[in-house]
Amino acid sequence: MINYSLLIGQKYHLKRMKHNKVSRNIEITNDAAPGAAIYSKFILEIYDLFVLGLSNTFFWQCPTKLILEFYNQHISDQHLDIGVGSGYFLDNCKFLNPNSRITLVDLNPNSLEFTARRIKRYKPTSLIANIFQPLPLEPKSFDSIAINYLLHCLAGNNILSKEIVFENLNILLKDGGVLFGTTILGKGLSHNLFARQLMRVYNIKGVFGNTNDTYDDLEKILIKHFRAYEIHVVGCVAFFVDRK
Repeated sequence: MINYSLLIGQKYHLKRMKHNKVSRNIEITNDAAPGAAIYSKFILEIYDLFVLGLSNTFFWQCPTKLILEFYNQHISDQHLDIGVGSGYFLDNCKFLNPNSRITLVDLNPNSLEFTARRIKRYKPTSLIANIFQPLPLEPKSFDSIAINYLLHCLAGNNILSKEIVFENLNILLKDGGVLFGTTILGKGLSHNLFARQLMRVYNIKGVFGNTNDTYDDLEKILIKHFRAYEIHVVGCVAFFVDRK
């Protein structure tokens, strides 16, 4: 069991996970560790109920079914999922091929193990990695990449400071591939009282890093790195699609 309280504010090294097909030692820095640290085995057991049920509906005002539909529209049978959470969307979306090649990437081994068990029918490959660093994966090897509810969990002064995520993932997309995701925006939208209070607490604790994340800054990144993109907002959540 890894004590993530030791990771915040310093550099640390994780060793291979026993069940991984792909793995390497990585460097965890304070821009990546806090948002990943919260995902204990207990939190993952209640994640679907609290985050996808309660929080999405009443705080972020974005029903989970819309994100699931988003997955169904854009996922492929050669798919990379970054920041896998509980694996709910991978478990419930409709893959085009029962023999889909699924690669899971996360900083937290609990999330990887939980999700890998949940979608074991697809025999996924798991990788512990820091998305702020280049991933040890073959360039142009995926038709789809998802970063669902990832960006708002990453530390940064604003969403522009997380641009490296798109640079690292762009090289992994095949020509014609699609990168899609969602993120909770912290600024420039009308948040209800509950959302403001919860977001404030999450940012203080380092679970979120989205206080200054805006629609306009997200769009600037998409324009810079992709030939075509789509973006829309539901409640507090931005949905974005980028095509290479």
